[in-house]
Amino acid sequence: MNSLFFAQASRFIILVFFQVLIFNHINFLGYINPYIYILFIAFFPVRNNRMTIILISFFLGLSIDLFLDTGGIHAAACVFTAYIRPVLLKSSFGMIYEHQTIRFNTVDFEAKLSYISLLTLTHHLILFCLEIFSISKVILTLQKTLFSSIFSIILIILITIIFSKKMK
Repeated sequence: MNSLFFAQASRFIILVFFQVLIFNHINFLGYINPYIYILFIAFFPVRNNRMTIILISFFLGLSIDLFLDTGGIHAAACVFTAYIRPVLLKSSFGMIYEHQTIRFNTVDFEAKLSYISLLTLTHHLILFCLEIFSISKVILTLQKTLFSSIFSIILIILITIIFSKKMK
């Protein structure tokens, strides 16, 4: 239990560190930003209590908000993403999720890509809706969501391939 706690705490700190120091400074075309810190939410152990992931996701988003001075939009996007995560897991993994036997290192690439894509799109849509917060700028919101999501998904997939413990 302690090793799992330290592994999760280390992942939390490392992802916040890299997000704040490296990925927040990547800005293509003025509106394409990668947000890789959502990897923490994506790969948090499935068997844990749902309130635990929601609470930890709040602190994850709040940490990013504190460094970026964004007033809570990352915290709100993380909480919503953590809240809807079981639905995304079920739609991507089906019965594997129902039986709580998901091992992210051993699932099919297509299911993992589907899950990461849905989670990233959900997070980014909430994030950019709250950031822009204007009905007259719907196209800009959707543009930022789509292009930042594509960039984030590519980086997240690359990171998971590089750091996966078990190669297929």
